[in-house]
Amino acid sequence: MNTPSPAVLALGGGCFWCLEGAFAALRGVLAVECGYSNGQPAPISYEAVCTGQTGCAEVVHIRYDPAQITTAQLLQVFFALHDPSTLNRQGADVGTQYRSGIYTTSAEQNQTAQAAIADLAQQGIHAVTEVAPLQNYRKAEDYHQGYAQQHPQQPYCRLVALPKLEKARAQFGAWMA
Repeated sequence: MNTPSPAVLALGGGCFWCLEGAFAALRGVLAVECGYSNGQPAPISYEAVCTGQTGCAEVVHIRYDPAQITTAQLLQVFFALHDPSTLNRQGADVGTQYRSGIYTTSAEQNQTAQAAIADLAQQGIHAVTEVAPLQNYRKAEDYHQGYAQQHPQQPYCRLVALPKLEKARAQFGAWMA
């Protein structure tokens, strides 16, 4: 039997802490890490990204098995967990680093992303989500990895990030491991 190679997709939808846990819980997702993409190619730090001057987006970099979970399913979760109609903002997080973005590694992913945005338009949602090839990806600092799960009592995690994981469990529990 010919099994497909793992695929990679990066998604930006506000603070990466808010997306990481939900995607890590999905069956077929092999790895998730917080990182920065689609900005300056030079070495980047969290502090530099927060200035808004690097062009980078905070993203979750997802490696997944397309035989177990599709790009379309990942995008369903993505659009359920953030507001794709707000430009450079998710809740109180404001800046270009928090933009809504789908960063693809194949033409098929790009087509799936464009179709998902067209579906939102049919529902009356004007998505400002950027769709572009994944470029200049860098893993975020180690302390960002698994941050919300490791710091559940930190106010931002308790009030913003972890409720998104609970929302994903409620809505997509059948897809979770």
